[in-house]
Amino acid sequence: MKKLALLIGLAFSQLALAQSCPDKNLLYWQAFPAGGESDLSARHQQLVLKKKCPAIETVIQYKPGAGGGLMWAQMNQLSGDGANVVGINLPHIVFQPIEGQVQYKTEDVTPAFWFHYTPDALVVLESSPIKTFQDFVAAAKRDAGKISLGGSGLNSANHAAHERLDAAFGVKTLYVPFKGTGDMTTAVLGGHVGGAMSYTAFAINNKGKLRALAVAMEKRHPLLPDAPTFRELGVDWVDGAYRGVGVPKSTPADARKRISDLWRTLNNDPEMKELAAKSGFELVNVGVEEMDALMKEKIKLYTEGAGRLGLGKK
Repeated sequence: MKKLALLIGLAFSQLALAQSCPDKNLLYWQAFPAGGESDLSARHQQLVLKKKCPAIETVIQYKPGAGGGLMWAQMNQLSGDGANVVGINLPHIVFQPIEGQVQYKTEDVTPAFWFHYTPDALVVLESSPIKTFQDFVAAAKRDAGKISLGGSGLNSANHAAHERLDAAFGVKTLYVPFKGTGDMTTAVLGGHVGGAMSYTAFAINNKGKLRALAVAMEKRHPLLPDAPTFRELGVDWVDGAYRGVGVPKSTPADARKRISDLWRTLNNDPEMKELAAKSGFELVNVGVEEMDALMKEKIKLYTEGAGRLGLGKK
């Protein structure tokens, strides 16, 4: 009887998985160039999705530009047949429309699922004479405006974190925006900028080449044990970037729900959890059921935070 119950349970789980699988190949659109955290996330998902739904292919497409704004301005031109999925980011989709230089509004973006969060992290080259956060603050105060920090995009999570860093610790550094983390990596490793205001994932994926000086987490990251949290340094700062998937506005509610459920299934896969942990991604599960509440909270938070960037001021 136990074996029968187990077989029946397995059959039902396989049936449920089959029903959650798309009935056609997915086009997974990326708003940033290859090589960054968004691309790495998509590759992880592509791998696990192929294992779960072997009959379909996930084709990753790239349309970078304007810190993600180019893709998000065009996502509603894609077919809403359930086969188009677009990588989206917070706070970008709130900051950019407030700044006013993009061709979309926050409400034009239709999120289906937020799958992870990457905490902010300040990093420098391993060979840098700046060994600690205290060294960084001293150097930044000694040579105001001389230390350059790379980041992914303008009016993005990295840009906001840079402004927050300067304001919180009374320093002045220069923010240098790049199209994405992939481009920024080349510049940081080449010594073309003094460091980066990026994410824990950036520090972990370049361990041995980069040193994290501080992280915006409640506790120290287990893979970056020497990097203190900003809270340890006296600032209540726990924040970063959220990544998720959205769909064209014309996508029917049931198709959006299927995408949401599918990504939740991916997030709960043991292999995905292992890949995320190794890359410094903190998994979250925010689907269509929780979406309205989260978006209301984040829009309020980031609209208030936009003042640090001077967004919307003419």
